[in-house]
Amino acid sequence: MVLSHFVLLLVSYVVASNSSVTIPTTSASNSSTPVTSSPLTLPISHYPFNPFPTPTLAPGPPIFPATDPLYPPPINADPMVVPDFAPAWAAAYTKAMSMISNFTIQQKVNITTGVGWGNGLCAGNTPPVGNFPGLCLQDSPLGVRDTDFVTSFPAGITTASTWNRVLMRARGFAMGQEHRMKGVNVALGPMMNMGRIAQGGRNWEGFGADPFLSGEAAYETILGLQSGGVQATAKHYINNEQEWKRTLESSNVDDRTQHEIYAHPFMRSVMAGVSSVMCSYNLINDTYACNNNKTLNDIMKREFGFQGFIQSDWFATMETLSPVAGLDMSMPGAITLGSGTQNLTDFVMNDIISIQRLDDMATRIIAAWYFLHQDEGYPNVTVSSFDLYNPLNREVNAQSDHYLIVREIGAAGTVLLKNEGALPLCKPKSIVLVGSDAAPPVSGPNEYTDKGGDPSGILAMGWGSGSDNFTYLVSPYEAIQSRARVDQTSVFWDFDDWDLAKAGNSVIGMEAAIVFVNSDSGEGYITVDGNVGDRKNLTAWHQGDQLILAVAAQNNNTIVVTNSVGPLIIEPWVDHPNVTAIVWANLGGNEAGNAIADILYGAWNPSGKLPYTIAKSPTDYPAQLVTGGTIADILSINYTEGLFIDYRWFDAQNITPRYEFGFGLSYTTFEYSDLAITKVNPANYAQMDLVQNWEDGGATPIAEGSTTALWLHMPAYEVTFNVQNTGALYGCEVPQIYIHHPPSAGEPPSVLKGFTNVVVSPGQTTSVSITLSRYDLSVWDVVRQGWAKPEGTITFSVGASSRDFRLSGIIPA
Repeated sequence: MVLSHFVLLLVSYVVASNSSVTIPTTSASNSSTPVTSSPLTLPISHYPFNPFPTPTLAPGPPIFPATDPLYPPPINADPMVVPDFAPAWAAAYTKAMSMISNFTIQQKVNITTGVGWGNGLCAGNTPPVGNFPGLCLQDSPLGVRDTDFVTSFPAGITTASTWNRVLMRARGFAMGQEHRMKGVNVALGPMMNMGRIAQGGRNWEGFGADPFLSGEAAYETILGLQSGGVQATAKHYINNEQEWKRTLESSNVDDRTQHEIYAHPFMRSVMAGVSSVMCSYNLINDTYACNNNKTLNDIMKREFGFQGFIQSDWFATMETLSPVAGLDMSMPGAITLGSGTQNLTDFVMNDIISIQRLDDMATRIIAAWYFLHQDEGYPNVTVSSFDLYNPLNREVNAQSDHYLIVREIGAAGTVLLKNEGALPLCKPKSIVLVGSDAAPPVSGPNEYTDKGGDPSGILAMGWGSGSDNFTYLVSPYEAIQSRARVDQTSVFWDFDDWDLAKAGNSVIGMEAAIVFVNSDSGEGYITVDGNVGDRKNLTAWHQGDQLILAVAAQNNNTIVVTNSVGPLIIEPWVDHPNVTAIVWANLGGNEAGNAIADILYGAWNPSGKLPYTIAKSPTDYPAQLVTGGTIADILSINYTEGLFIDYRWFDAQNITPRYEFGFGLSYTTFEYSDLAITKVNPANYAQMDLVQNWEDGGATPIAEGSTTALWLHMPAYEVTFNVQNTGALYGCEVPQIYIHHPPSAGEPPSVLKGFTNVVVSPGQTTSVSITLSRYDLSVWDVVRQGWAKPEGTITFSVGASSRDFRLSGIIPA
């Protein structure tokens, strides 16, 4: 269909933001050549507007139930239910349109524009207008930032490492409750950038380096957050994959890669009923993300049928005409820090931006407020972001018993990489803890603002706006001491990372030596030890490699525990004969030490899986950090690897990783058997003409909500198999399903399209089911601008990681 939004835009603007860049797929990119031309912008002109219609759906129970965000579908290890939020959005829109019907232009502008930096209690604030009380928008993706008596949850990367939808949803729900109790209307999370670059400073906030895993984690987190009562925000949309020059870099991405990789988690967010999307700082194909017609209007609002509002990242509104490209809210309310400038009123008064577009902006924002029922007795704000000593921060204690879910996710998100009989510990006579990462921070848990400093103790979260304040922090030293008291174990420690001789001598004669190392990163407005947000390298901090080797040289039972924001190169010590176990503990939040102890002592049988690949060399990764450029240059970051990120690249290039994506050991063993696949007959309410068109090789139509259409995501195939626990301990396995497209499709060799959790007792066999949708089997057709099934035979494998396939089959024609 023809969309009136776009025919009225100037051709030069459409070309700039809609262009498809041809990307080869044979080499990694580390170019630092700056773009010399300025990004194209809209000229002052006349821009009429017609609102996007509500997508035409074909809902019907039980697969597509009408859903209220406060009451999402029950959690399922393999979700077969696709929630239909259309009725709830329609009701919210009716109320919102009624509210603004008598508002003035200035009042509508106030709804869409923040009050300015530091001029309210929250990180972002909109003013009250009429009966609309305004909004409090607050970080972070792992808890409520800049206040007291809240929980510090495990980071997104830890949550993704659980591969457990129940825990993802539970974490989201608990965070949603805490935001609501503190009076926050809009939680600025989750974060779902793709971890394209292993050194990326904010990777730990997100869910790893695979779009499917990231999408499922985002989906469950949003369902959880919004069932807790707070509006969720999917960020950072899109291609914000490094911190260096994030406001002066153009991510140059071809159309297919954008759809299949980077946009997928945001599409799943829309399917979860997300209220808000935050556009990012960077440019996309030479047009700023918050001014990009292709990504905001065409993909987010047209293809995905997004009904909520798009807000800018803070000061990412590059020009007042951004609403024409799809921006609905400017945060924190001025175009640049300290400018106080916002002339949207003038643009509407002069009919440069139409009153219909302003109405649409205000309606979307108020509709999201109604959508979450925040008009019904919502708590007052008890956050004071710019005065941390304000007693208001201590008025409400929102923690409840959320420490329980923190500890469980911390343990479930820990990945056992190596174990040669060293673990679990069983009442050892003596142990020694080596390394500062085992200790409590010297100056307390909040020793640096926004965690922006070299950690003197355990690393439990990265730095930047994605952090929050610890109410307490349990270190491994404290947790292990507590267990040692019960076991009557002699415990010794050496927290000095720098005296290698002393460290080596401290472990002589000990039954077990546990070395703790870490690696930190964060947002680029803070530099720590020369790391400008992004990591300078992929080695452990505080000479961690040398510390491990010094200990391993003098103790033949050296256990390594790593708290890291992402992958490390561990080649110097991974194969050392005295390194008997490696525990990859990620970032555990408040209860980090307890979660690590639970793994070490077997209170939790490891079930975590890697959400990224650990390489043998940094150069094995397909994309590298792009640096260089002067203060005025716009860096070109060319996504030359295309679809081949992380494990997809390693598979295609036949590169052997140290530990592959999806890998993780257990204290028990599992066997797979009896694979079968059956075709699921479409229900009688499905859009059978579109189903048949897809079966015949046709692409999805160019229409509102075409990518999120229910017929495309309904279960189409059911894969069943058995998993048996062949070991001696109760444990959880995470079976994964990977699709193998025919070579003509141009896809990576293996693509994750499903996973589930299986809890099995010793000797028990459990039947497992994973469903696949038509979307799961489709690829993006650039010419037809839709999703289509590739020609040829599609096969699949089921296994324990991206390289440990146990069963294989063929998708029926």
